[in-house]
Amino acid sequence: MEITTDVIEYLQWGPVTLNATILFTWIVMAILAGGSWIVTRKISTGMHMSRGQNLLEVLLSAIKDQIREISQQEKVDKYLPFVGTLFIFIAVSNVLSIIPGFKSPTGSLSTTAALALCVFVAVPLYGIWEQGIKGYLKRYLQPSILMLPFNIIGEFSRTLTLAMRLYGNIMSGSMIVAILVSLVPLFVPLIMQVFGLLIGLIQAYVFSILAMVYIAAATEVSEGQVNQANEAA
Repeated sequence: MEITTDVIEYLQWGPVTLNATILFTWIVMAILAGGSWIVTRKISTGMHMSRGQNLLEVLLSAIKDQIREISQQEKVDKYLPFVGTLFIFIAVSNVLSIIPGFKSPTGSLSTTAALALCVFVAVPLYGIWEQGIKGYLKRYLQPSILMLPFNIIGEFSRTLTLAMRLYGNIMSGSMIVAILVSLVPLFVPLIMQVFGLLIGLIQAYVFSILAMVYIAAATEVSEGQVNQANEAA
């Protein structure tokens, strides 16, 4: 059994290789783009909405509530595109894995590493947006300048942890399902598909929540900054 979708190759053209990770990532992207276009092409602001629009609004409302709870901010629309995209992409990738022949791109370390790198870049961008470059960089010197190397190491280590956690959970879950199905092929498949679906949704939730936790920590305004703002006002 393959432990990563990177080793499944469909096409080789010189130095270019089309593997399962790339192919099914494109498929997920196409599904999300096509689904978004279908739902929003006739969007309604009245009481009568399509089922797709209603489902999308419920989903986005739930994501915004989670972001609001974590960030302790009322205006969270600026975080929604990034965090919401993370959740929806990972969730759809994992849910589609119940379809025979579909290889979830989150079963590849390269995909989970790319997602973690997106978080790694987004955290300082949001932090600088909220506090400015000087205010954000000061966080690396807290509580003292001696903590600078440890704070920098912490940024890289949590990125690695995000990538490994998602990859490890998806990969191990797939292996467990495959082993149990081979042992008890008559009764286990349906139960394990439901179990795999649940795991996939939980992992999407955990990844996006952790991303928001890191962003919230980077954008948190310290008590000293609040006092300076009040004095300036």
